[in-house]
Amino acid sequence: MEITWLGHSCFRLRVDELSLITDPFPDSIGIRMGNVSAIAVTVSNGHPNHSYWKGVDGTDKVLEGPGEYELSGIYVRGIMTPRNESDPLDQRNTAYVVEMEGLSVCHLGDIKHPLTARQADQLKPVDILFLPVGSGESTLELSQTIQLMHTLSPKLIFPMHYNLPGLQSELGDLEPFVKEMALQDVQTIPKMNVTASSLPAEPRVVILQAQGVQTEAQ
Repeated sequence: MEITWLGHSCFRLRVDELSLITDPFPDSIGIRMGNVSAIAVTVSNGHPNHSYWKGVDGTDKVLEGPGEYELSGIYVRGIMTPRNESDPLDQRNTAYVVEMEGLSVCHLGDIKHPLTARQADQLKPVDILFLPVGSGESTLELSQTIQLMHTLSPKLIFPMHYNLPGLQSELGDLEPFVKEMALQDVQTIPKMNVTASSLPAEPRVVILQAQGVQTEAQ
């Protein structure tokens, strides 16, 4: 599986000719995804910065809430996670687990409150975790983020949803997470290829370079 981060909460998972996109965003966010295509898109919540599926070519399926889905050998399950009880349903968050090529990939979306034990069990097992680390109004505090990561026990952790140059969003920076995790000699890579047999024995944080580029207005 090839994993590419386009920026914000948007990743592309690709196995051979099959691609899935998570939480696509519009150019108005300050960066753009570029020309991307996928057979399916997952949307964690209705905010435009997480739900711009029209920007993805070739999409046969848009997954927008809890449930179990299957297409072309890709299995997806969505679990509703806590947000403010006063939020309309279309603003609630869905965490997804995508099963492709023998790997279990969890995308937490805009998780705003800690998971219950039952919700964590519904997401497990998790091989790869896309973790929002830019603490702010729509995400967990850093200490809660770290605790959630330990609860889900992934082998690979990909930070997402943090401040980037040009991004028009009030998100925290990556550095507090890096410091809290005591990461040394942090290096970024453009993408990563993962197989079930190549998963590390101990948890590893991987920092990807956002492949989305700043819009001309920036």
